[in-house]
Amino acid sequence: MKNENIRNVAIIAHVDHGKTSLVNEMLKQGNVFRENQVVADRVMDNIDLERERGITIMSKNTSCLYNGTKINIVDTPGHADFGGEVERVLKMVDGVLLVVDAFEGPMPQTRYVLEKALALKLKVVVVINKIDKPDARLKEVVDEVLELFLELDADEEQLNSPFVFASARLGIASTDMNTTGTNFVPLFETILKHIPAPEGDEKGPLQMLISSAEHNDYVGKLAVGKITRGEIKVGQNIIVCNYHDSSKAVKAKIVSLFTYEGLKRVNTDSATIGEIVCVAGIDNVGIGDTICADTNVEPLEFVKIAEPSVEMTFMVNDSPFAGKEGKFVTSRHLRDRLYKEAVKDLSLRVTDGDTAEKFKVCGRGEMHLSILIESMRRDGYEFQVSQPRVLYKMIDGKKCEPIDKLYLDVPADCVGTVMNKMGVRKAELLGMTPHNNRMRMEFLIPSRGLFGFKSEFLTDTRGEGIINSVFHDYEPYKGEINRRDYGSLIAHEDGESIVYGLYNAQERGELFIGPGVPVYAGMVVGSNPKGGDLVVNVCKRKHLSNMRASGSDEALRLTPPRLMSLEDCIEFLGDDEYLEVTPKSIRIRKTILDHNMRLRERGKILRGEVVVD
Repeated sequence: MKNENIRNVAIIAHVDHGKTSLVNEMLKQGNVFRENQVVADRVMDNIDLERERGITIMSKNTSCLYNGTKINIVDTPGHADFGGEVERVLKMVDGVLLVVDAFEGPMPQTRYVLEKALALKLKVVVVINKIDKPDARLKEVVDEVLELFLELDADEEQLNSPFVFASARLGIASTDMNTTGTNFVPLFETILKHIPAPEGDEKGPLQMLISSAEHNDYVGKLAVGKITRGEIKVGQNIIVCNYHDSSKAVKAKIVSLFTYEGLKRVNTDSATIGEIVCVAGIDNVGIGDTICADTNVEPLEFVKIAEPSVEMTFMVNDSPFAGKEGKFVTSRHLRDRLYKEAVKDLSLRVTDGDTAEKFKVCGRGEMHLSILIESMRRDGYEFQVSQPRVLYKMIDGKKCEPIDKLYLDVPADCVGTVMNKMGVRKAELLGMTPHNNRMRMEFLIPSRGLFGFKSEFLTDTRGEGIINSVFHDYEPYKGEINRRDYGSLIAHEDGESIVYGLYNAQERGELFIGPGVPVYAGMVVGSNPKGGDLVVNVCKRKHLSNMRASGSDEALRLTPPRLMSLEDCIEFLGDDEYLEVTPKSIRIRKTILDHNMRLRERGKILRGEVVVD
């Protein structure tokens, strides 16, 4: 039986191709908002971090109505580090809208998400977005999309997927590239025509696969999924089971049931096949579990989420400033938060470390882990993290490492510089394509070769370069890569930074702090471009005498310090450094704070070494 009153679609695309803007306009034209209602841009990006960075981090559900048909929409992230969010929600829908930029064309994440959708035999509607761009190239992009379908071994039906030409910003769509539409009606009509209605046995025993889970302080666990068989009702007795873990079979009861209407969850007493619903109050349910009727336990298979490739160690903060700024500072707080995060983010893997105060956290990339760090510090957590490391595997007796496919778009006069940097980082060139005084280059590069590369790349390309990467495969170890050609400037003593001390220190390199900043011995206060670590005394005061006046300090001119963001700090970290993260501050420090102990540890006891002031 088909439920013709429902369509379930996911919006998938590369980062910045306009998925969330498209959903925004679909909701507006689907009469979700009042006529006089003020609606924010990218209304689906409701997390502060998403609005600040202009990216989608978490998949979210919403819905709109068109001609009596409810269209359930899942907005997904476009960044490769959050690919796990896309993978888990594809089992919840019957088709996808593949959004492609009318100028950029298919990009790395476009290929990745389309490959996942084709493997699940989902129907595809291709939306060429941003047709209002002056440099839009519709014919070429359509050809590139069709070539991508061929490369991914799409069948004949998938190759005949319809194309819609739209501008999410202007709220217009058309099925003909030569005509400009006036509204989103062509897009809605294409969805109703080409995305199949959900099928299932309405009279059969309940079966519902959970694709999303989160925790709410008021109602407990929230589990979201699509009903594939039967009917679900409030008060119904159920069994929570798992296809991959036969030992898991827990009895429970449906306490609360919600459906999605626009941006709100609405209470309902029952729902049937094809509907995407949210169930509250089942403590033992997780992503990938199946909710079944207690009379018929039949779990559904869940898609296998790609393995994480980058690891960082999270640990309790033990610096001299520990406990001064954070609300949650103990190992118990840290452990609870990390394990709770791993439940709702399947791409994240958390294990206990070699001591009770350390935890190993594995993710899909630097951004994936930096978003976790930033969200934790905003919630009042104080902790330390180590330098990111890639996860190696032994395959056929050989040590193998993760390899990324890297796409660079650079000005033509910067190609030589970028190629030189790629050679140092063990990258293999796959191809180069000239395009409007720019060069598009494709490389295979070890994932660890990308650590710290983004800021260098933007500097080398004068801020005009575009960089994208996506996980490719595991390949034999490529050899040593010298990640850092610079060292650290390290504070000599505890105290507060003084203009006089900073003035003398800035001759040694680039500073990260200004005057009046509390520091401690072993804290990194700048970088040394000549390589190697250097101890400087930024707390040094000028001793006054009858030949010196205190007012002469005004003649000292300080170079403005480099303000380091969280991502900059993670890129900067060396093997022997930690990043101290608190709700108010981010500090880089040496793992061993005492200078003499560091030298002893390295086996470099230097007689008569002088501290540089």
